[in-house]
Amino acid sequence: MWVNFKSQKMNIPDNLKYTKDHEWIKVNGDEATVGVTDYAQNELGDIVFIEVETVGETLDMEETFGTIEAVKTVSDMFMPVSGEVLEFNEELEQSPEIVNSDPYGKGWIIKIKMSDPGQLDELLDAAAYKELI
Repeated sequence: MWVNFKSQKMNIPDNLKYTKDHEWIKVNGDEATVGVTDYAQNELGDIVFIEVETVGETLDMEETFGTIEAVKTVSDMFMPVSGEVLEFNEELEQSPEIVNSDPYGKGWIIKIKMSDPGQLDELLDAAAYKELI
């Protein structure tokens, strides 16, 4: 699904779930990949640094798992569901701008093992996220 937002096209894939804080989650069994949305990276501008120091920790839904730094601001990133942070996308240490160019692909940020997949029901689908932004 593509959405025109302020005359820009925003990519909102239908196969993902979204948070009100502009994170996306792609589920694969009891594991999931998490990143920030096309809208978020566009609003942040040029991303220069991503910090995730929570690998190996189990965090609750909406708890901060890291920060994303752009030229103009630093923002917290929040867990879309409760779970253990399994992996950080190490490619982002050298090239954080990948989040700008490919937020739903190579620009993923963490992989988690979900502790309560039922929490996915509380997240937004593509249509609801489109309404939010």
